[in-house]
Amino acid sequence: MNVSAGDEGAAPGRNTGEDGEGTGVVRLHAAVREQWDQLSASERAVAQYLTGAPPQRLLFASAAQLGTASGTSNATVVRALQRLGYGGLPALKRDLAADFTAAVSPEERLKQRVAHVGKDLGTIWDDVFDEAQERIEHARRLTEPTALRTAVAVLAEAREVLCYGVAASELAARHLALALGRIGHRARFVGATGFALADALLALGKGDAVVVFQPGRDLRELSVLVERARAVGARTVLVTDELGPAYADRVAAVLTAPHTPTGITAESLPALVVADTLLLALTTLDEERAVDTSHQLNQLREQLVPGTAPSGRRRKEG
Repeated sequence: MNVSAGDEGAAPGRNTGEDGEGTGVVRLHAAVREQWDQLSASERAVAQYLTGAPPQRLLFASAAQLGTASGTSNATVVRALQRLGYGGLPALKRDLAADFTAAVSPEERLKQRVAHVGKDLGTIWDDVFDEAQERIEHARRLTEPTALRTAVAVLAEAREVLCYGVAASELAARHLALALGRIGHRARFVGATGFALADALLALGKGDAVVVFQPGRDLRELSVLVERARAVGARTVLVTDELGPAYADRVAAVLTAPHTPTGITAESLPALVVADTLLLALTTLDEERAVDTSHQLNQLREQLVPGTAPSGRRRKEG
């Protein structure tokens, strides 16, 4: 698929699906063909490398590694991917990973992940931090400011906030519910599935808010929860990677939290950052309430475990 030196002005060519490659690879090749004339020389170098490299190599590579491999830079890789219709490297990886995870067993994926990283601690350190940074930057770019403003307003006006998350998303939902309480907002965590979720939905009422953390799989519980909220007059904020288009007309706001296509970093990482953004925004909106609640919390801690309340140089507990 690489272009020879004499063909630098021509887009790489491939008949879609001719060699049985996955749909993510097919879409990448099609995007390069369609956008080739709009790419700069350095962006074409990135595109040539992407279309010529094995998908597994792209799946585990950082933007910096792709820049080095293509003779360009981290920034050029990101620009090229955006011109090709991807929000960034995590979006490309997610597209490629859909085929990879369907065709390769979990234990084989783990073996390939370990083989890619190797045993060098410096490489492991860099790979984890590179992917974490890429996912967080991807989330920063994809969430619209208007969606964030709407989400903050929904939570600020809510009588109570129901924070829902299951499996890997449970951590972010629990974190948001706990931290909301610590700044003076009524909140509860719900992580039930199936039959047990019905009891939790009974208490949902008009004026409440729901924050759902669900990256990609369209669970039956999600649709039931969203419809229940609409029926009783509660508003929903969806923190997701892939489900925004399917639920945009049924929720108040969609915030983007890209999941990991490689498993190198924690699934809930961007969702936790999104939750912290909401918390800080709510704190600034009602600083007096947040400070008063924090004071009460520390008084209670002192009563329960004398000597733990912050004073002087003593650090505040998390």
